[in-house]
Amino acid sequence: MGYHAFQKCIEACLRCAAICNHCAASCLKEEDPKMMAKCIQLDMECAALCYAAAQLMSLGSSKAKEICRLCAELCTKCGEECASHSHMEHCKECSDACHKCAEECKQMAA
Repeated sequence: MGYHAFQKCIEACLRCAAICNHCAASCLKEEDPKMMAKCIQLDMECAALCYAAAQLMSLGSSKAKEICRLCAELCTKCGEECASHSHMEHCKECSDACHKCAEECKQMAA
């Protein structure tokens, strides 16, 4: 098993990571970035884990399912936090990407 078997999940993880990075950077530019600290932290953690999950899946790692279970949990948490700021377009976009990634990771880990 490798890239082709997990392609849909890998793509969701890479998209989520990129959008989480965008969200974190955008939150830092908000008028009061301190109030966005939890969002920024979760964005950065989620991006890191999504990149790791995509790498392990593309390598066909025996740990891919385990990391995808963790990734689904963190994506859900990040998506919920971003949803609480959905009046900001970057947070709404991030929430959507996180929830989609969590769904793909749950299916892959099953």
